[in-house]
Amino acid sequence: MIIVSNTTPLIGLAVVGQFDLLRFMFGQITIPEAVFAEAVSFGREEGGAKQEVTQADWIKVVAVQDQLAVEVLLDELDRGEAETIVLARELRADWVLMDEKKGRRKLSEMNLNKVGTVGLLLKGKQAGFLPEIGPYLEVLRRQGFSLSRAVMESALRQAGE
Repeated sequence: MIIVSNTTPLIGLAVVGQFDLLRFMFGQITIPEAVFAEAVSFGREEGGAKQEVTQADWIKVVAVQDQLAVEVLLDELDRGEAETIVLARELRADWVLMDEKKGRRKLSEMNLNKVGTVGLLLKGKQAGFLPEIGPYLEVLRRQGFSLSRAVMESALRQAGE
């Protein structure tokens, strides 16, 4: 299975101490160079993602080939999101990990499967890796992640919490 991730799910899972959930669920994930730069090189992201991404030998950093497609998407998206979407298309990814609304909308237009941080936590519980997701959702909300009450309630309902 080919999984391509944007930066925010990496940060979200690092913030709640569940970064390894990605390895447990997928074995390996791929990120474009721009996501690596956002999470590691620029170091602007918080929550331990810099250290986690640097140390994760199960994360593969890949250069996007179609730079023109990336440039076109930069009208609507940031570079990390644009490279994630183009790389997912180039690799024929099974799943794309992304939280941002504009990026998710573009993924839907391109018929690419997507899941965000909340969905990953929910899948982690359903697969038996997590006993509950409620406390993690609270940490995300307190850390400034954009989680509507409706999204939280839906996730908790699906998790049986």
